[in-house]
Amino acid sequence: MNDPYGRTARFYDALVEPPNAVLRKIALKICPPREGMKVLEVSCGTGTNLSLYENAGCDVFGIDLSPAMLEVARRKLGERADLRLADAAELPYADDSFDLVTAFLTLHEMPTAIRTAAMAEMVRVVNREGRLLLIDYRSGPIRFPKGWFFKAFIVSMEVAAGREHFHNYRDFLGREGLPGLISSHGLSVETEKVVSAGNMLACVARK
Repeated sequence: MNDPYGRTARFYDALVEPPNAVLRKIALKICPPREGMKVLEVSCGTGTNLSLYENAGCDVFGIDLSPAMLEVARRKLGERADLRLADAAELPYADDSFDLVTAFLTLHEMPTAIRTAAMAEMVRVVNREGRLLLIDYRSGPIRFPKGWFFKAFIVSMEVAAGREHFHNYRDFLGREGLPGLISSHGLSVETEKVVSAGNMLACVARK
């Protein structure tokens, strides 16, 4: 299996943690953890998000396609975390298994068909009283000048990630991003917050 993060996983947190730390604070504010909550993160990466829920007494689960990222996550989270090498389009869990399912800056990376399937799987495994916590890029208006600066940085990063990655990013925004996905899967928005001067959206949705 070709792992695109094979060489960078051990440096990943140092590269992305400063800007993502702000988003994590927002996530915890709009969807605070409860002790005993069962939390699944789709594309959990190095496990930084899950560590916040684990520290709050939640039972944490994560899937990712990168063995290298999962290795870092296992060292960070320890044996209590259930971490699996798995595809977001085919989650290895029963229906209604989780109180919270989260996806953090990952849906825009997926091709259309996989993104749609992944969202359907997330809806399937969250329970009737549970929530989906989604954070990703936004296609709406941005504020000048800060928003334009962020936008230039985001686009440069997406371009640097490769042609397919950039195509998926543009396709995601062209399909209305998170609001489009939430609407097409019959979910209702409970809370939403526009962040990064208009470039990102944090949503809490439910069945």
